[in-house]
Amino acid sequence: MAALSGAVNKLASFWIPNVTLIRRYMPFFFFGLSLTGSVLKELDVVPKTYFSSSRNIFNLYFVKVSWGWNLVLLLPFLFLSNSYNRNLIFVLRRLTSLLVATAIWYVCTEAFFYIEDITGKCYDSMQVIHEEFSTKADCRKSGFVWDGFDISGHSFILAYSTLLIVEEMVPMLHIVQHNQTRTVVLDVLYVALNVIVVIWIWMFASTSVYFHDTIHKILGTFFAVLGWYATYKVWYLKPYSPGLPPFQSEHKQHD
Repeated sequence: MAALSGAVNKLASFWIPNVTLIRRYMPFFFFGLSLTGSVLKELDVVPKTYFSSSRNIFNLYFVKVSWGWNLVLLLPFLFLSNSYNRNLIFVLRRLTSLLVATAIWYVCTEAFFYIEDITGKCYDSMQVIHEEFSTKADCRKSGFVWDGFDISGHSFILAYSTLLIVEEMVPMLHIVQHNQTRTVVLDVLYVALNVIVVIWIWMFASTSVYFHDTIHKILGTFFAVLGWYATYKVWYLKPYSPGLPPFQSEHKQHD
């Protein structure tokens, strides 16, 4: 277990001096990455790789079920990391932030599907429109191609997931700094969350370079940042809310 503890300490030593800047500039990082990737895509200068296929293992087994990964890792992590010197009511209140995040994820993704359905048409290989199909699902089920305004769900979910996780990992920095007793489960979850953040950022970059139109990716990223900002920068500062993760005042973001 010494190796695990050492890994946690090394990760914390990276985050502690940098977390303020990362939390402040990460939204701009995602917009910049999306724009840069889009330019490279339009110029067609990036060679095809394993990640240019939507069948790559990270897309199939991570991105496609990304919200499941977020919940599986964040639910126990929030419970354990928010429990230090806090009562059960506080912990349960903080856990509701995952309900809020899930609602944002669900509403946004369903809205994206709806927009694509109402703005699209179903075409066959001869570019003939099939008016009998009014949704992308029905069109593709019949072997045709749906062309609609496709706001990038990948850009949204990967950016939003990363912003969410980075905010919720902050309490672990206090725990490590003050040498509080940690369980193996908490350490494993913290390492796993750091790994999943790297995967989300890498797959966001891959999406930016290989998939979707520029405006679709920018809009997906915009809604991710909007969901994060509306909660962690506005609502969670209010009394009747899930509240911010504990100890954030020690790593305060100066706007």
